[in-house]
Amino acid sequence: MPDFSQFGPVRRTALQSIRKATARHMAKAWAEIPHVMLEERIDLTGLERRRKRHAMALVEKGGPPLTLLPFVVKAVTIALKQHPRFNASLDMVREEIVEKDYIHMGIAMDSDRGLLVPVLRDADRLGIVELAAALKELSERVRAGKAGPADLKGGTFSITNMGALGGTGFFPIINYPESAILGMGRGKIEPVIIGDLDHYHVEAGFIVPFSLSFDHRLNDGADAARFLSTVRSVLTDPDAMALTM
Repeated sequence: MPDFSQFGPVRRTALQSIRKATARHMAKAWAEIPHVMLEERIDLTGLERRRKRHAMALVEKGGPPLTLLPFVVKAVTIALKQHPRFNASLDMVREEIVEKDYIHMGIAMDSDRGLLVPVLRDADRLGIVELAAALKELSERVRAGKAGPADLKGGTFSITNMGALGGTGFFPIINYPESAILGMGRGKIEPVIIGDLDHYHVEAGFIVPFSLSFDHRLNDGADAARFLSTVRSVLTDPDAMALTM
């Protein structure tokens, strides 16, 4: 590194343990995994209306807050079962694909100690309300500084949600040794054209941007498109979401 002090005053602060571990982990992931990203903007107008109705009733019963994230987690678990290579890892030493028969969802969370990715185990076995409660508990553990090493291991796929902080989209780095990660941006009310070129009208829609980063050694662009298509189909199917409540 150059001597920055020759240009003006500087301060040096030692990296905290979490930030140090994150820096090493991210560098390893970026160096070893050939990343490719696919973006998709999904109209979640119907789901957002349904979510708001259920959220009010759930709060009145003393239940957990119902955000969009539990619905996205459920949609991803369904997609992972249909496209299992996104739930796999690549062992280049033995030249093998390691397919996992379980789905442990990593949920990227901001904390006072830096970025943490606690793992929601067997996420595919939980309904929407159960997922909401489990996510609330994970978040509280992270904020309280109680998330230990065991909470951060064993993930098979990760989701990172930047929606609450803003931004229209981003390129998430895969959480090594996983093979993919889904990023969520901020949902916005936007004009949506309904119909075709000859007969159409404009309505207000709730549009959420998604970014899927995947390991190109395990999956190709067509595979990623099919994976995101499944996620979109589940999120935009009110009946499918109702069955998982």
